[in-house]
Amino acid sequence: MVQIKRAYAAARPGDGYRVLVDRFWPRGVTKARAAVDLWAKEVAPSASLRTWFGHEPGRFREFALRYRRELRTADARETLRNLAGRAGRGPVTLVYGARDETHNGAVVLLAMLRTRAARARRAALPGPREIPGARRSRGQPGRRPAGLEE
Repeated sequence: MVQIKRAYAAARPGDGYRVLVDRFWPRGVTKARAAVDLWAKEVAPSASLRTWFGHEPGRFREFALRYRRELRTADARETLRNLAGRAGRGPVTLVYGARDETHNGAVVLLAMLRTRAARARRAALPGPREIPGARRSRGQPGRRPAGLEE
């Protein structure tokens, strides 16, 4: 399970593994109060992208596209892979400092990690041939369709 939470909100035991996903430490928040397990600067938006975005809701869609492009680096992909794996074993909370709770980088990361988790769950499901007693969708198992016999 992955969730997001402002750095200014109190940490709770149900938060699980807490990851700060901002490039800069949230103003006025002590390390003890933030209670983060990891500061993942490599998955934070670049300074230039943050400046361009300026937390303008009308730019959020374009911000998300550009941010996803930035996350194609090897370091960012590795961190996302690790976070997705950790989320499969327990709760992960992405911690951010922005005031706007719906238009920020953590929202983009949350969507990406949830998509990865869904893909991983689907990949872990057995295919039709792996399920005992499953039949092929066409014809009978092991038989070729009429007209294709040798």
